[in-house]
Amino acid sequence: MEMKKLIERINFLYKKSKEDGLTEEEKKEQDTLRREYIEIIKGNVKVQLSKVKKI
Repeated sequence: MEMKKLIERINFLYKKSKEDGLTEEEKKEQDTLRREYIEIIKGNVKVQLSKVKKI
């Protein structure tokens, strides 16, 4: 999923959880999306760190 859409969906589910609550299916989706987001961020950090050179 595209990062922007991923973040939008995570934010939507968060707001909905605070206002109306989430169904079990939505809770699972939220958890899955959050894990996907974290994995993407971890990957980005690893790439950035691999490009760092000591001086």
